[in-house]
Amino acid sequence: MKEFSQLFEGVSDPRHSNATRHDLHEMLMIALLSVLCGGEGCHDMSLFGRSKEKFLRRFMALEYGIPSHDAFSDLFNALDPKNFQPVMQRLLGDFARNLSGGSDPVIAIDGKALRRSFDKASGKSPLHLVQAFAAEARLVLGQVAVDQKSNEITAIPELLALLDVRDRIITADAMHTQRATSQAVCARGGAYVLALKGNQATLFQDAKLYLDDPDAIDNCKSFQSVDADHGRIETRTALVSTDIGWLQERHDWPGLSAIGKVTATRETGGKQTSHSRYFLLSLPLEPARFLEVTRSHWRIENSLHWVLDVTMNEDQARNRTGNGAENLALLRRMALNLARTESTKGSMRGKIKKAGWSDDFMLDMIRAVIQL
Repeated sequence: MKEFSQLFEGVSDPRHSNATRHDLHEMLMIALLSVLCGGEGCHDMSLFGRSKEKFLRRFMALEYGIPSHDAFSDLFNALDPKNFQPVMQRLLGDFARNLSGGSDPVIAIDGKALRRSFDKASGKSPLHLVQAFAAEARLVLGQVAVDQKSNEITAIPELLALLDVRDRIITADAMHTQRATSQAVCARGGAYVLALKGNQATLFQDAKLYLDDPDAIDNCKSFQSVDADHGRIETRTALVSTDIGWLQERHDWPGLSAIGKVTATRETGGKQTSHSRYFLLSLPLEPARFLEVTRSHWRIENSLHWVLDVTMNEDQARNRTGNGAENLALLRRMALNLARTESTKGSMRGKIKKAGWSDDFMLDMIRAVIQL
């Protein structure tokens, strides 16, 4: 347990001294292992502890036995999420510092609501999180809760402060295409590819008119990809223009060096549909890489949000008091990262099942991270 305790070093115990019986690090370790094995809440943590007590006593003292579900609930309701957040960075270790994906790896930023975390009696809205996701490595790098009286935009600077964005590309949807966000990314040594829509109305119209003009295409670099599968043909065309002096004279957007457009055309069942999206770039990316970056942003939906809801049942989590919902959401992301960095092949669901069935496999996931 001494070796495992280094994961939780610096986490402050929020419990009153006269009510503190169970060891903080042992409780956090049981909670993490429970979630890694498919546990969904504090009741499951206590049940996991009782079911695995013989195994846990191999490396835990458990002086007062297995904590009850109330003990786990009281702990996570009181625990400061900002104080708990560094545990995720510690679990990531070198993975966060050396992200895979070649040069300029992509960090996708997007929000997610925990739909069942609302409290109708008190009028408390569902917990809304903004997360940073390493698209190529498929790892969660950080999360910040959105204030009840605010929105995702105000949470972005706090999230960026948790990350090392140097030489990395930040992607986000149009909600986050804000001057302050662009300035913060550039100030921290990163780059951005931000979706451009009507919330930046005049800038959007100017960029759209230029990139839609057939005469302007000669001033753009272009790349086209074609995918065919299951009777469907998708053609994607990417345009990038660095001829933006005129645009900067009008808008003076922080760090802007290029604008881009991606047009996706889909043919299926004899019908054809087409849709174009527009972007601001702080790097003059080659069109092929620009297309790759814009597509990789959506991995946060498929490889994070979908897994959290379908495999870990997050959308049905009903923690509603104190900091419980945010802390348990953080535990789920820690467990997901542990499973992702485990080297054997297999689905997330399969690894979670195997961790529940095999004590050695479960511990190997954590040993690999802390390099025992």
